[in-house]
Amino acid sequence: MFSAPARRDFLQVLLGGAAGLLLPSKTSAQSSSSPSAGRRSPPTVTRLNEKLSVISGAGGNVVVATGPDGAVMVNGGLAERCTEVLKIVADQAAGKRVHTLFNTDWHPEHTGSNELLGKAGAQIIAHENTKQYLANDLFVDWQNRTFKALPAPALPTRTFYATGTMTSGDERIEYGQLGQAHTDGDIYVLFRESNVLVAGDVLSVAKYPIADYTTGGWLGGLMNATKDLLDRTNADTRVVPGVGPLQSRADLQAQHEMLVTLRERLPNMMRQGMGWEEMLAKGATKEFDEKWGDPKLFLSTTYRGLWLHVRELGRIV
Repeated sequence: MFSAPARRDFLQVLLGGAAGLLLPSKTSAQSSSSPSAGRRSPPTVTRLNEKLSVISGAGGNVVVATGPDGAVMVNGGLAERCTEVLKIVADQAAGKRVHTLFNTDWHPEHTGSNELLGKAGAQIIAHENTKQYLANDLFVDWQNRTFKALPAPALPTRTFYATGTMTSGDERIEYGQLGQAHTDGDIYVLFRESNVLVAGDVLSVAKYPIADYTTGGWLGGLMNATKDLLDRTNADTRVVPGVGPLQSRADLQAQHEMLVTLRERLPNMMRQGMGWEEMLAKGATKEFDEKWGDPKLFLSTTYRGLWLHVRELGRIV
């Protein structure tokens, strides 16, 4: 940890001289006098090794890698928690700037630090599709919610369609796209020397993974993406999901097996004329519910996504 003056200097650099934007306002709805803020648990830090940490409890998991040239972040939590997140990052980075931020998808629980870091000059790396979703108003019908476009400084500054690599000190960082999975802009980030894989929301903990059909996700792609992640791991790999505690290769394997089973079963039920409510009533997911919980949202969104791939599935219409 470093001193309060050093932390202040870091935050001033981060904001290009506008450090006050990071400090909670007394009039803010999230100030210490707010009842909801008083009940909110602070983010927690799990140290993976001398270089890598995971910040949890700020919406989505945030991975921080520190090196002699500064810090790399994978995801940034929710916008309303970015003050807390970036103060923790300031401690982890020992006064060095955040030079790179990855977005594993477009969802708000991962992109809340984009604007502040973008204004401070950090490069923001994401799949091109993620940038397009962030740059435009987006209505997600299964949530009945419109997500407003982010301002220009919050948008990814470096996009790609396939794979890429970079280094941070002696850590090789590999990243790549995962196809039409949770969304069609999902990426993984692999810290090769540390053997830590950031899977984002492609890997789900204690709840079914969601294939967001409004932004290109679907069950078959989610199955393939999980297999891709599985192939990048070994028995010792620590896997960071989008939300929730650290996972292992065995957890990826369990999700993949579940998805393989349902990728075959649900289209067969569609061929029998069933809608998702009938699938639910027939217990389509019953052997998996103890591990992944209530299947209603999973089945309703998966069903819509399967219809968008009906020609690929065959023999349904």
